[in-house]
Amino acid sequence: MTNERPVSPLPPALRTLPEMLERQAERFGERPLLRIAGRSWTHGDARRAAAGRAAALAHAGVRRGDRVAVMSSNRIEFLEVFLGCGWLGAAMVPINTASMGPQIDYFLRHSEAKLLVIEAGFVERLPAVDRARTSLREIWVLDAAAEGEAAGVCTRPYPAAREALPPASMQPGDPLAILYTSGTTGPAKGVVCPHAQYYWWGVNSADVLGVDAGDVLCTTLPLFHINALNTFAQAAITGCEVVFEPRFSASGFWASMRASGATVVYLLGAMVPILLAQPEGRGERDHRVRVGLGPGVPEAAARAFLARTGVRLLEGYGSTETNFAIATAPDSARGGVMGWLRPGFQARVADEDDAALPDGEAGELLLRADEPHAFASGYFNMPEKTVEAWRNLWFHTGDRVVREADGAYRFVDRIKDAIRRRGENISSFEVEQVLSSHPCVAACAVYPVRSELAEDEVMAALVAHEGQHIDPAELLAFCESRLPYFALPRYVDLLPELPRTENGKVQKYKLRERGVTALTWDRGAGGRVPARG
Repeated sequence: MTNERPVSPLPPALRTLPEMLERQAERFGERPLLRIAGRSWTHGDARRAAAGRAAALAHAGVRRGDRVAVMSSNRIEFLEVFLGCGWLGAAMVPINTASMGPQIDYFLRHSEAKLLVIEAGFVERLPAVDRARTSLREIWVLDAAAEGEAAGVCTRPYPAAREALPPASMQPGDPLAILYTSGTTGPAKGVVCPHAQYYWWGVNSADVLGVDAGDVLCTTLPLFHINALNTFAQAAITGCEVVFEPRFSASGFWASMRASGATVVYLLGAMVPILLAQPEGRGERDHRVRVGLGPGVPEAAARAFLARTGVRLLEGYGSTETNFAIATAPDSARGGVMGWLRPGFQARVADEDDAALPDGEAGELLLRADEPHAFASGYFNMPEKTVEAWRNLWFHTGDRVVREADGAYRFVDRIKDAIRRRGENISSFEVEQVLSSHPCVAACAVYPVRSELAEDEVMAALVAHEGQHIDPAELLAFCESRLPYFALPRYVDLLPELPRTENGKVQKYKLRERGVTALTWDRGAGGRVPARG
């Protein structure tokens, strides 16, 4: 594995979204770029959409440096707003469509968004938003027929584009998006992603996957995450086409890949065991897919997937704060590893004082980039968290890894108190806040346990108030309107007390070691206590 870039990057001044759209429109013109929800763009259309949507945003009072929140499924308006913000100099704030009232309220307050673009089906979640504590001036509603009001704010149907604006004079380090990633010991943090970081996400991902102008990229992942949003950058940079599906369907996956003509696909760890659990069929081979990105896929599942489908899945490592810094390649000597360090990045496996550890010894993975603005610039309105994460000029990933003798990095576990389920990062803190608000719960702890799909399941240990009884099924019903579906605990343990240190801190490692027992309530088993042989 070499550490030299295969192509020369664009000059730093051109690593902005407007420059990228201008350049690609000139190079690729009317070549197909995008298919999504029955609509399509050419490369030239993307530039025109950005300029026209930027004008509509400016007419609504959005200015350079402002934030625009978007809560939408995979549809063309999401990308219009994203490109329009980048063209105008504003920053988009995507909101997970599974978010409920309390989370939406927090994202709007914390980001200080002036405008919210939201699908009509999600408007009913807005009454929980405290308008007086937000900066909202207007709400654009997708699919709405008339003006109205929600959360004390005027709503109007999503307006048409206006006469094109010239692009703002952007710098590569200017914010393009604020992507909220779940906090591990506190509220979610807004990752400030600059223009150049987005550019490098596209360049690095396209390089790992070998994307060229003849490819068709296809993803079922949601646009409010960097994984899917990054596929647009890959297509725009290389001149190929990207297809966004509305959602992941195991039974319909290969049919949608055939219909789209996909040559490159994007999967998360849990998706592959789910696909392998489907009955084998001819459709698994009757497609054009040549390669897939599959971070977190167990080695055995990746081998089985290749044998059944002919598709090799590449591993890799990156986070919303960083970039595609570590990856395997189609000709990698072995599997079972995250990959090797990519050109343009430095990595260190460190002890608790950030001192480098020798190969073969587990420690925290620290990363930094050679290129300016290739990583996020920090956490929005959280200077202390920014300093903590980027201390000593390294980004601290919170992941424990081992660097092998051949330079490969192997994932061991997570240091941070976070849970990853169905491709989503879950804050145990936020789940605990909701559980603790139930009148019967005196104390609780939320932590991950491994599932049969090689990912985390959410487990909660609960202590009831004296004289109270906790009904796990009723408790979960209480949480459904307060938490995203993927954050709902699957397992519940009712305990007389939680293990604690001398100063009262919950010892979650003891709970994780205890895991699922014969007395654990299992939502996945229909709310029954699982039998143990």
